[in-house]
Amino acid sequence: MADKEYFMSLQHSESIVAQMSATVFASLVNHPRFKEASDELLVSRSVDIAIQLAERAEKLVKSDEEWKRKDSGSAYL
Repeated sequence: MADKEYFMSLQHSESIVAQMSATVFASLVNHPRFKEASDELLVSRSVDIAIQLAERAEKLVKSDEEWKRKDSGSAYL
């Protein structure tokens, strides 16, 4: 796999999920429970967990753009 070059252009949200996936992957790969697990399984599980985290954050946390009306400047829910 190292011989092939890859070019990607990720959207911001995709790069955030990729970063979260890498963090989760690092945790899983170092956990004794997953010592015998394949990289493919760990990558898949890591991405699933990262997506769950992102979806939960999207549901519970409102961004500045969601809280503030551009036209009047007033806040809304």
